[in-house]
Amino acid sequence: MRSIAVIGAGITGITTAYALSERGYDVTVIDRQRYAAMETSFANGGQLSASNAEVWNSWSTVLKGIKWMFKADAPLLMNPKPSWHKYSWMAEFLANIPNYKANTIETTRLAIKARDYMFEMANREGIDFKLEKRGILHIYRDKLGYDAAARASELYAQGGLARRAVSPSEIRAIEPTLHGNYYGGFFTESDSTGDIHLFTRGLADACRRHGVTFVNEASVDSVKHSVSAGKPRVDIALTLAASSDEAQPVHETMSFDGVVVCAGVGSRALAAQFGDRVNIYPVKGYSITVMLDDEASQNAAPWVSLLDDQTKIVTSRLGKDRFRIAGTAEFNGENRDIRADRIAPLVNWTRKLFPGVSTARAVPWAGLRPMMPNLMPRVGAGKLPGVFYNTGHGHLGWTLSAATAQMIAEKIATDMPVEKPSAQIFRLAAE
Repeated sequence: MRSIAVIGAGITGITTAYALSERGYDVTVIDRQRYAAMETSFANGGQLSASNAEVWNSWSTVLKGIKWMFKADAPLLMNPKPSWHKYSWMAEFLANIPNYKANTIETTRLAIKARDYMFEMANREGIDFKLEKRGILHIYRDKLGYDAAARASELYAQGGLARRAVSPSEIRAIEPTLHGNYYGGFFTESDSTGDIHLFTRGLADACRRHGVTFVNEASVDSVKHSVSAGKPRVDIALTLAASSDEAQPVHETMSFDGVVVCAGVGSRALAAQFGDRVNIYPVKGYSITVMLDDEASQNAAPWVSLLDDQTKIVTSRLGKDRFRIAGTAEFNGENRDIRADRIAPLVNWTRKLFPGVSTARAVPWAGLRPMMPNLMPRVGAGKLPGVFYNTGHGHLGWTLSAATAQMIAEKIATDMPVEKPSAQIFRLAAE
């Protein structure tokens, strides 16, 4: 049986491990955290949103970014401090503006595929991740934003997504708890929301049941590729956490037939060791999880998921007693600090649009989105045999991962077929 290492235990790593395991590979997941989904897959906006598949590569995004550059509470914020990585990434971002339409359509198609795979996995493995199939409502405060959304809807339609325009009165009917005046909106009934952390942890448990090995609290020090007797070999040098306060960290090298890099913002450095350029930049996003501790707050919080175009804030209802509000994009390097001036707009937005919700217990969080300059995930083989990538999903990792995991598993099955037929039968019905 061929052995494959998956580096990273976020949503892309765990879905990849599952997809490889179902095809009969001996899979080992390596992650520096003690548990799965403890970094970018911990507390995102919660939306499984084909209706948010529009890539950011457009001149309108650039102009908004310039306007917001020196505003601390802006939806998009960039630290102007010089950085070759940041400015080279932005140059590539601009170079991909001509691909805006094609990439938006392709992302939409991927999102629709991923939805079917994810629901099938959750049903088969009995994963409760607070799924709400109530659609996503995009709201617009002026004609300019609404008209831009109408143009994006034409691209979504080409990708196979149906969403409908709604009037201010229809907005109120779809989500009665929402306060404020709006020019109009778009409603995507097929979109949904869920808790990424619960799903990833649940799928990790399923992977263990199916024989996947997990090496947790293990930092990857280096990777080395070689070929022996015509077969690739990947050596991964690890530092394992000490088992007690007195013990010393353990250094170990593990060898595999192949590797899939799913390491989020750490993927760029690992790729460089394999001779590949994966130009991921960390784009920080923030969220708050409002604990709905009283009945009044529970009744005043929305069940339909929202995206406010002007503020770029999204919401998800995660069961009866939790309300997730997320947004912002911050270009500030690999910085995980939770800034009060970036959390405050999320709290204030909640108080304004849902005044009946108590924000007395609002838990802040920040995570680093691994973003490629073209806003498309890197899914495929590297230069060296046995080296593969499923990373760089940006703000759509939750939305796309179930599809890209199947894509990379199929690529590996073609390039490195299992040596012995698998007796496993838990294949996706959607295939």
